[in-house]
Amino acid sequence: MKAFIFDLNGTMINDMEYHTKAWQSLFNNELGGSFTWDEVKPQMYGKNPEVLVRMFGPDRFTLDEMNDLSYRKEEKYQQEFLPHLALLPGLIEFLEAAYQQGIPMAIGSAAIPFNIDFVLDNLNIRHYFKAIVSADDVVLSKPHPETFLKAAELLGASPLECVVFEDVPKGAEAAANAGMKAVVLTTTHNPEEFAHLPNVVHFANDFNDNYFKELIN
Repeated sequence: MKAFIFDLNGTMINDMEYHTKAWQSLFNNELGGSFTWDEVKPQMYGKNPEVLVRMFGPDRFTLDEMNDLSYRKEEKYQQEFLPHLALLPGLIEFLEAAYQQGIPMAIGSAAIPFNIDFVLDNLNIRHYFKAIVSADDVVLSKPHPETFLKAAELLGASPLECVVFEDVPKGAEAAANAGMKAVVLTTTHNPEEFAHLPNVVHFANDFNDNYFKELIN
């Protein structure tokens, strides 16, 4: 048996620049920060409140305030990204081929359901996925393995049977911590940034890479 678990942002769609832009705008224009792009980009992982804590410390906002800021950021991101919303090249063909082969697939993302629904429903791809694990479904974010272990459980697959598709080092590290292999899409980070992770088995610019045909067979 084989099972596929996909991160969403930066892995299925090339949108991390828009997330970074939306956060930087919120940090600097609304919250009085003066963060550079290079300071914001490495923080683009985990739940939104965790991002705010990493940038402003644990005492700046209440949880309700962080949830409100999170939605404001996501609304800005969705408004900016919607005209560009598209799957990475080759992904729709890969999803369809895996679906036809009966390979169970899940999404394991630190995104809130608001953002996951934005992608799945606008692109009409929800039917490919037997399970969705969002930020709301876990206690501990990547690089903790909870997201991927929960996705595997929902698929009825063991970690050894799962291949994780990721784009950031913390996500690939979460796969390693779950005992899963990872394939990295290089939309956001360079291969050198994953050198410490022995579970990464392949790097690809998009899903047109021949490696993905081999994964289906």
